[in-house]
Amino acid sequence: MRVLIVNTSESGGGAAIAARRLVEALNNNGVKAKMLVRDKVSDQITVAGVRQSWWTRLGVLWERFCIFAANGFDRGSLFRVDTSGVGTDITKSSEFKEADVIHLHWINQGFLSLGVIRRIVESGKVVVWTMHDEWPFTGICHYSGSCVGFKSSCGRCPLVGGKKDGDLSRRVFRRKQRMLRGGRVVFVACSEWLGGLAAESALLMGREVVCIPNTINSHTFCPGDVAEARRRWNLPSGKRLLLFGSPKATDPRKGLDFLGEACGLLKQGGGDFSDVGVVVVGRNGESVAGLFPFPVYVLDFVDDERRMALLYNAVDAYVTPSLEDNLPNTVMEAMMCGVPCVGFRVGGIPEMIEHKVSGYLAEERNAADLAEGIRFVLDVEHAGGLRAESRRLAMARYGETHIASRYISLYRKAGARN
Repeated sequence: MRVLIVNTSESGGGAAIAARRLVEALNNNGVKAKMLVRDKVSDQITVAGVRQSWWTRLGVLWERFCIFAANGFDRGSLFRVDTSGVGTDITKSSEFKEADVIHLHWINQGFLSLGVIRRIVESGKVVVWTMHDEWPFTGICHYSGSCVGFKSSCGRCPLVGGKKDGDLSRRVFRRKQRMLRGGRVVFVACSEWLGGLAAESALLMGREVVCIPNTINSHTFCPGDVAEARRRWNLPSGKRLLLFGSPKATDPRKGLDFLGEACGLLKQGGGDFSDVGVVVVGRNGESVAGLFPFPVYVLDFVDDERRMALLYNAVDAYVTPSLEDNLPNTVMEAMMCGVPCVGFRVGGIPEMIEHKVSGYLAEERNAADLAEGIRFVLDVEHAGGLRAESRRLAMARYGETHIASRYISLYRKAGARN
């Protein structure tokens, strides 16, 4: 069996990381897997890149301008939507022709158009599509927030004006319906939360949707020596350290303001927190240091997995105040390193953290409860048990052999049906 994993980039973003890890897991479990990307950055032989023509690049820029105009020239929501009208035809590549299974992941920002996806569906090959956000079953948005337009046919999209039934979101929704018509695609949600939303979508009505979480290498991400990890990252040895990480620290969806507020409540609410520090990883980290009443240690975005594993081992807890998320790789990575996590009850996070067993689940957008969660995981009385359970649960749920076997079974069943 030959599997081709298709994703826009090789390393940029959570979907790319998840896709690359799945390639590794499949190859380690007897399946010939390769990754096809637009943005290739390494010399890995299991990753192939495709060239984007100048005509396609021009088309992508025009498409983005049309979105910009539709949303009233609002930069804030410019990349929260995607129309996929332009893309590269990967069906002509040797990698596509050789594959038995085409496994799509995150294919936006000009990589695959809806027309190309239609050709993939019509190819006769087994097609699996892992959803890393809501875009595969909405009109144009990656996260719908409180909007439920995807349950019918979209239209009046708040991200593009929200005034017309037949707006950009409705038109793309109709195009997606035509794209999937008569084709057999198995959709995979990384979390039960996302799978539940997909099942309510008019676009995927009657289609097969299964839930399989992402995988992670338990040898790279594993518990290690705290003192050595802090020495190598030049972090203080005498503090209890909280970690927050995001490719862009200022992304509003990541909820860093709530973490800042929670830390303020901790300092004001009694108890000795004079030894607490906050490690912020991500671009623009310096601009958010003022949110915290504790010492802040700002690190640039880390894209090397071994260095990131070392950083998890240097901290006492990982905090994810995210307001919208599917199945964050960062929570999975921290748990695999035996680091307890604190997060809001949003998206797929409640499926990862077991409340007061491996970490703490705070009520959504409740900074006071987030502060209580931090207080709980930093308590020496709970620390040992939380660390052990974090590692145990991560191994049971996200181990490479376990997840690879579930996908292999899915490929075989889909192939038998085809």
